[in-house]
Amino acid sequence: MLNLPTTACRLLLSTCALTAISTSAWASEAAAEAEGLAIVVLGQQDGYKNDTASATKTGTPLIDVPQSVAIISRAQLDDQAIDQLNDALRYVPGVILSLGEGHRDQVSLRGQASTADFYLDGLRDDVQYYRPLYNTERVEVLKGANAMLFGRGGGGGVINRVSKSPDFARTSGAASAGVDTFGAWSLAADVNHPFSDSAALRINGTYEEFANHRDVYNGRFIGIAPTLALKLDDATRLTLAYEYVDDARVTDRGVPSLGGVPITGYDKTFFGSAALNHSTVQAHFARARLEHDLSDNLTVNFTGQYNSADKFYSNAVPASATATTVKLTGYASGTQRQSWIGQGNLVWKTATGPLRHTLLVGFEGASQVTDATRQDLLFGGLTTSPAVPLARTITLPAANWSAINRQTHSDVTALSAYIQDQIELGDYVQVVGGLRYDQFRITSLTSLPIPLAAARRDGTWSPRLGLIVKPMANLSIYTSYAKSFLPQSGDQFGALDVNTATLAPESFRNLEAGVKWDIARDLSFTAAVYQLDRTNSRVTDPNTSLWVLTGKSRVNGFEASLAGHITPQWQASVGFARQDGTIRSPVVSGTTTIAAGRHLPLLPKGQFTAWTRYDVTPKLGLGLGLVHQSSQFASISNNVTLPAFTRLDASVYYNVTKAFTIQLNVENLTDTHYNPSAGTDNNIATGEPINARLTARVKF
Repeated sequence: MLNLPTTACRLLLSTCALTAISTSAWASEAAAEAEGLAIVVLGQQDGYKNDTASATKTGTPLIDVPQSVAIISRAQLDDQAIDQLNDALRYVPGVILSLGEGHRDQVSLRGQASTADFYLDGLRDDVQYYRPLYNTERVEVLKGANAMLFGRGGGGGVINRVSKSPDFARTSGAASAGVDTFGAWSLAADVNHPFSDSAALRINGTYEEFANHRDVYNGRFIGIAPTLALKLDDATRLTLAYEYVDDARVTDRGVPSLGGVPITGYDKTFFGSAALNHSTVQAHFARARLEHDLSDNLTVNFTGQYNSADKFYSNAVPASATATTVKLTGYASGTQRQSWIGQGNLVWKTATGPLRHTLLVGFEGASQVTDATRQDLLFGGLTTSPAVPLARTITLPAANWSAINRQTHSDVTALSAYIQDQIELGDYVQVVGGLRYDQFRITSLTSLPIPLAAARRDGTWSPRLGLIVKPMANLSIYTSYAKSFLPQSGDQFGALDVNTATLAPESFRNLEAGVKWDIARDLSFTAAVYQLDRTNSRVTDPNTSLWVLTGKSRVNGFEASLAGHITPQWQASVGFARQDGTIRSPVVSGTTTIAAGRHLPLLPKGQFTAWTRYDVTPKLGLGLGLVHQSSQFASISNNVTLPAFTRLDASVYYNVTKAFTIQLNVENLTDTHYNPSAGTDNNIATGEPINARLTARVKF
């Protein structure tokens, strides 16, 4: 395990000092409550501290979950004027954004890159697109191996969006409009109406226009999400939800590198073509959830989800650069996907003698069919990457798309069953143990360039074990062990070849120990150390030139966070991560074998994030944010380094009336030049310069 770095120890000591001060304020508040006095929180009524049922699927408070979990509340999303998931995750230590080829969310969690470890209300959401937050109540980042509850993947963690739900109590609504200095703007509406005590409808919708500092960038997003909630009787609840998303935007692959760092002087230059670089996604999500209370202590729920997505993206991209030229390449890809997921859970709170149990028994079945095509970008009828003059505005030679040269069809089925028991051994000790079995099968048919059929079936066990010691009701100390797996078809479960069809899944093992302290009713502190081992990564056998499973990597890390109200007027979300990840035996990235000793990409050794809001008066509030990342490698080659950076954000909030609020958010207040993420050594994002966004919100 990782020894706590000096910086982490200083952070821990300073945080404890800060929270010791706030504890006395909490004691005063508790005394006031005991005397029947109400505690009034100024400004936002919903704070930054939040809870989740997703970490155990049993509604267990986070303090009793043996796992590091970060939650971004609706209040924090609104305070930061954030509309999309990738922007929200910048404030979560241990999570690093990848460029995602300019058309999708892609993250690295504890050093493990993924395009598929995303969930919506606990069900898999692996369509490749940029996820909106207009219908999101909170974002949950559950760190470490998570296969016991979520199935394949999730080696470094999973990201779950929790949707807004209807309210049976009253008719209400909200609307917002925002515009920034680049010309991007958005509209959003949220309307809730109860038809009776047993039926309520909530509809969320949004329209966004995109713009930023780049020479060629635009697009728009349309989303609408109606949700109907029904109380069928006193013990039975049904929720029906649907969402439609329509996204069209320029595909921006960033800038190339030069001399081992991102190229300088070209932050606005678009290394592509307005005619060639674009992405479109139309997706439908339909979900039904039925819950029934068999007794006060026994509940069952069943959830079914169907989604379909039609996606196309194309791009010209920088491949390399010299002091005077840049090489370009490109391709286009189309994907059609349909997925079905069914999940059922039984939660039983019971006792055996002196032991209290919370038992979870569940199953999940899924089917996914994907058809994909690919075309190459031809320059003068050739796929050879041309070198064009490096200039403020790049001029591309005449180009066109080839005929479809790759066409695949994959059919994935997955069946799983799991059981988990949370055992309370008196008032001070708890044990969480669980086991899941997944049967995963993929059938792959490649039509082009050469017809090939392949299939692979895997049966995998995923355990989870945690021990929690609670010396006080508001303090827990835990240790945990968990495993996860990922089939060799990758996290998008594409085509197999004859060799990969013979290989067992990759394996992830997470060892973790931590502390959770609910300092006050609405203020919590957490800290954890972990070791994450990845094995069964592919490497080429030098004697046979075939893939074999000998690759290994390890990440050691420390994380700490503080979230909630420090005083009634002051709330904050602060996080720190210290991590280091290396290749322990050769692994493969694409067609390149990576030697032992290299550092994992997109894994800065140090991260610090802080967002805080202080309500000066009931009408006026001020916000301040900071994101710091130390240097990191752009790819596993370790040839290109993204320099360290610190970005400062600020905001002002003014409540014109109880129902009408305006806010001004300024990103990158000091106009820092930085490169926040990358996809490859030559697809590197450039951070936006100083940018202001004005938002108006109205409630009724």
